[in-house]
Amino acid sequence: MIKFLDLQKINQQYQEELKQAAARVIDSGWYLLGSETELFETNYAAFCGSKFALGVANGLDALRLIFKAYIELGIMQKGDEVIIPANTYIASVLAVTDNGLVPVLVEPNITTYNLDTTKIEQAITSKTKAILTVHLYGQNSIDNNMLAICKKHKLKLVEDSAQSHGATFKGQVMGNIGDATGHSFYPGKNLGALGDAGAVTTNDEALYNVIKALGNYGSIKKYENKYQGLNSRLDEIQAAFLNVKLKYIDIDIQNRRNVANYYLENINNPLITLPTVLNQEGHVWHLFVVRLPHREILQNYLLENGVQTLIHYPIPPHKQMAYNELSHLNLPVTEKIHNEVLSLPISAVLTQEEVEKVVKLVNSFKI
Repeated sequence: MIKFLDLQKINQQYQEELKQAAARVIDSGWYLLGSETELFETNYAAFCGSKFALGVANGLDALRLIFKAYIELGIMQKGDEVIIPANTYIASVLAVTDNGLVPVLVEPNITTYNLDTTKIEQAITSKTKAILTVHLYGQNSIDNNMLAICKKHKLKLVEDSAQSHGATFKGQVMGNIGDATGHSFYPGKNLGALGDAGAVTTNDEALYNVIKALGNYGSIKKYENKYQGLNSRLDEIQAAFLNVKLKYIDIDIQNRRNVANYYLENINNPLITLPTVLNQEGHVWHLFVVRLPHREILQNYLLENGVQTLIHYPIPPHKQMAYNELSHLNLPVTEKIHNEVLSLPISAVLTQEEVEKVVKLVNSFKI
């Protein structure tokens, strides 16, 4: 069986270093807000090219804390609007609504699946305060038009980089382009912890200081609480694991690109729409997503022949029970994507033999 994502095999590559990291933390007797987290924050800020990185509990909290901090700073207030791509994982929307802000869903580009920047301006109102752009599947979603719109309308640009560690736009790494960025290190990500973990990166010192306090119960000084905060901290053992894996991320990204390139060059089934790549450096291939109207038939065919696939994501946010108030929205592009996408296996540990088998099966698929 070719697993969709073989986490065991991925982490076996670093097994000895991970065990040493765990032992170091266990022996230290210090498990939160310590030197491992400080080192990871320094290393990850350097990787992104940002002034600040702050470890938090998970990727959703990273985004929640960004918007919560903007409210504390008086830059936003409850009832303000945030433009979000309609084609995204629900966490992007949850981070907005959790802060009493209003999500304004804008259709994606059918070729890149990312936010269609030509449709942003028509969604802007006097209450719009930010764009939350999502670098979906690992591909950069920022373009010159988006940056110009933010400047023209004085909007904050928040990046959801949960899937895009190391992707770039004009040489800048995701997490160092917008005003603030949320990152996820969920185990299945390109840079994955061995549990939940996340981070915020920013070049805004005032924002960083508020987020740092908010994630630690709203406290700047122990037992003194300036804000009504959360408990959202990256623990020492996950930070230690991430420090190990961060050293290898560039190699892992290149291996993913090799798999993706082989798929792009060799899958030639006319029933299947392949991903559109704007530029190689802008894509780190967290997922390799194809599209076809009969995806369940292809998924079953591949599974019967020993290949696991997944659907990211079967139900768009506006059709989820949690957001019944959005169910009336007319978002045909988003719904088409969610009804047709299928993710093929991709990782840094897929063998050439496995990749060739996937291609052969996909090309032989017929309705």
